[in-house]
Amino acid sequence: MSIGALLKECLAAFIGTVAFALLFSAPRKYYAWCGFIGMAGWVCFRLLQQPTGRMASVFLASVLVVFLSRMCAVWESCPVTIFMVAGLFPLVPGAGIYWTVYELVMKNASEAISRGFVALQDAVAIVLGIIAVFELPQRLFSIARRPGKKIE
Repeated sequence: MSIGALLKECLAAFIGTVAFALLFSAPRKYYAWCGFIGMAGWVCFRLLQQPTGRMASVFLASVLVVFLSRMCAVWESCPVTIFMVAGLFPLVPGAGIYWTVYELVMKNASEAISRGFVALQDAVAIVLGIIAVFELPQRLFSIARRPGKKIE
């Protein structure tokens, strides 16, 4: 993977995440944070995919996304879902699900099962990443609180 290709993917992940945040009706002031978090997750996924395998890289990328989302939520004093839902967008196996259904419609059961299993693995890795970070105590994230900002 070349640096130029990775930079293009980073830009696409940033723009796609911001577009999803817009669609998700996230407040405008959080678009940059959402884009950065989605881009960071995608970079983590791409850099770890080769050495760790697909499922592990999706898991680790989702851990990073949820961790950064919790940090930003504390920093901005807002719900974590604003950042997490948009940030996980690049990792969601939408294409895998699409191709699974396509192969089913084309009556190619073995390919549909294969593609569906990979999409299911990705979805499970994302869920496990979310669970892993939400098991961390909230006080761990209090270091991200803005100085002088009151807890609401």
